[in-house]
Amino acid sequence: MATILAFGPFRLDTDAGILFHGLEPTSLGQRAVALLALLVERAGAPVPKAVLIEAAWPGHAIEDSNLTVQIAAVRRLFEELAAGACWIETLPRRGYRYVGPAVTAGNRDPTPGGAATATLTLPDKPSVAVLPFSNLSGDPEQDYFADGMVDDIITGLARIKWLLVIARNSTFTYKGRAVDVKQIGRELGVRYVLEGSVRRACGHVRVSGQMIDASTGAHVWAERYDRSSDDIFGLQDAIAMSAIGAIAPSLRRAEIERVKRRRSDNLDAYDLVLRAQLDVDSGMPERVRRALVLLERAIELDPAYAQGMPSLAVIMCHS
Repeated sequence: MATILAFGPFRLDTDAGILFHGLEPTSLGQRAVALLALLVERAGAPVPKAVLIEAAWPGHAIEDSNLTVQIAAVRRLFEELAAGACWIETLPRRGYRYVGPAVTAGNRDPTPGGAATATLTLPDKPSVAVLPFSNLSGDPEQDYFADGMVDDIITGLARIKWLLVIARNSTFTYKGRAVDVKQIGRELGVRYVLEGSVRRACGHVRVSGQMIDASTGAHVWAERYDRSSDDIFGLQDAIAMSAIGAIAPSLRRAEIERVKRRRSDNLDAYDLVLRAQLDVDSGMPERVRRALVLLERAIELDPAYAQGMPSLAVIMCHS
């Protein structure tokens, strides 16, 4: 059976030599895929340039610049689809190392159309997929308004440094499909899914949106907006900005509450984490710096507990 390497929102089929983003194959060439496969298989470990060159150009003598070009292509794709340009680390004069999301290995069903058995691993920071909003107007020509709204929301959320936002070309593959949010979370490797609807009629627009925790199905945020449609583009901007302003703090609270539910067996470490959360939630720079000290002490007391707190750590670093 072919091996499937899953990491973040990606699946790498080593037998076919194809990197998938969600359900869609990417444009990454075979040499770049061969390099990526070797780096991902040895996640966290340095891979010398000579070994990488032999994997992508077996039996050929090539310049290091060829390797540099292919690695740049991988980084560019990661940056475009998952804000992950830093997932491939350069080791000067030595080689490269994969330092991105955790990697899981599974097998692809050898039958035609068989699906990968590996579930995409959640990244080490809060992640969200914004699905196409449903057009409830009964007029297919109004799709542009709903799609434009989603584009604005994706763009706005992507500016939040501590949040990973799945690219539009991946989420829009779900347009017109009835798919359970838990399945979407597994397929795209995200914790949160934002979905909504738009109804435009008689000079008014109603936009409804809801954010769902894909791992539990619980609602994190929901809102409805009713506006006059005199200035349709101004309305689009206003609703998108209002939604972004409400979603960001809701996600912060959800992430902190999720960490609170993970209690350490070491009560001292648990106490330090709770105290750190209070400082983080204050939003004051001096208290955030103090929270980092508390968290570092908690990690010293219980390193295993730290593995359950990546999202809290990301929030603190970018507050």
